[in-house]
Amino acid sequence: MNTNKILIAFVLVVVSILFYTSCSKDEETITPPPNQTTNNNDINITFDTGAGVTFDGYTYSSIVLGNGQEWLAENLRTTIYCNGDPIPNVTDGTQWSNLTTGAWAHTNNDSQYENPYGKIYNWYAAADVRNICPCGWRLPTDSDWQFLFEYLDPAGSPIFGSINIAGGKMKSTGTQYWLSPNTDATNESGFSGLPGGIRLNYGAFSNNLESGSWWSAREYNNNTSYYWYLRFNNGSANISNNSKNMGYSVRCIKN
Repeated sequence: MNTNKILIAFVLVVVSILFYTSCSKDEETITPPPNQTTNNNDINITFDTGAGVTFDGYTYSSIVLGNGQEWLAENLRTTIYCNGDPIPNVTDGTQWSNLTTGAWAHTNNDSQYENPYGKIYNWYAAADVRNICPCGWRLPTDSDWQFLFEYLDPAGSPIFGSINIAGGKMKSTGTQYWLSPNTDATNESGFSGLPGGIRLNYGAFSNNLESGSWWSAREYNNNTSYYWYLRFNNGSANISNNSKNMGYSVRCIKN
């Protein structure tokens, strides 16, 4: 009888130990360690002021992000390529729509928009082998853009970069230059994205104050190429493709 009691007591002790161990392991997998968080948006974003660069008589500011990229912190406003060749200013809409070579324009053909929005360029200018960017800088590739977005939001899509929240971290704040409400704009990255507007492939202008759109170096096909854009009414960063005759802003990245 005493032997049976001892055996039962032993079994109860073993079961208790196993149960306690199992519960402890479960707690370890669901409880964050001290001083850490499970919030994917809570990341350490850092940037420093870069050396900048002077090109075509204008000095651009730049930023160096914590991922090592150095970007211009302003939209491009050059009228020449790196080698000094001129980029034509095409104001006529019909002429613009028929171009297969590089050109630039002011939004609405009005020079007041150059400060602070910069100029807009067709893809033929943006991707010209003479290099639209200051010497030592270049038009960003999709990989450059995606590297930027994934730095700003590591939880973003591995295919398209961080399309959910990175845009807000790239937009300049307030509604002085953006249409209200400029949703989620924090400019945590220092990119200071502005809504330079667009020129449509048939020559008309659109979306001033509503969207900032920047060319990528990657072609989609013979007639279209990729670009990235931010909008006034959300905090996402998005990729699309459109005619090479569209007019978008240009940002440059250092080689």
